[in-house]
Amino acid sequence: MKAAVLIIISYLIGSISFAMLIAKAHGLDLRTIGSGNLGATNLARACGKKWAYFCFLLDFLKGFAPSFAARFLVLSEPATSASLAVWLAVGVAAILGHIFPFYLKFRGGKGVATSFGVVMGIWPYYAIPGIIVFMLWATIVLIWQYISLGSVIAAAAFPVIMIILTMTLNNWHFNILWPLILAAVILCSLVIFLHRSNMKRILNGTEDKVLQKKAVD
Repeated sequence: MKAAVLIIISYLIGSISFAMLIAKAHGLDLRTIGSGNLGATNLARACGKKWAYFCFLLDFLKGFAPSFAARFLVLSEPATSASLAVWLAVGVAAILGHIFPFYLKFRGGKGVATSFGVVMGIWPYYAIPGIIVFMLWATIVLIWQYISLGSVIAAAAFPVIMIILTMTLNNWHFNILWPLILAAVILCSLVIFLHRSNMKRILNGTEDKVLQKKAVD
């Protein structure tokens, strides 16, 4: 019962669309602007990058807070695959809330910032590979200036790095961590799938770059 309540609360927190709220505060409907996506990248097109960074932070926190709290509420000592699965379910609920908010006809954002928050909240099994992937993401964005490209490559690299760490670290055991590895593969595949339109725009040369200045009406 406690786990079910935590999962529901996490989904409700995740479903708060900060991008939509910020855009509404500016008198805009983000769903009619740019890609129509309710995330920080599209918010940058509508309201500018400083608001996009603020939105990214809020989306990060709504993934981090439930995951971090769940560590102390549902994780057993020592950790078992079952308790890890419950811990993970709380974090996944926040991500699904962001991507599929019930009050917006299940059309939300792409879940990158919220997923990163969940990753950093599940220490150390997701957080360590997450730090490595963040450095990879930052490098790609600095070189090519496409946030979406960095997000796709980071999503593809995350489960690979986690598997490598599980194989090399003595205190990481596959028979315990397999729920986290399986979820990483599924969720990262979802992130990549949700960025398919961004990849098309990159190939067509129409995707916005991070440092590209664009007038906003």
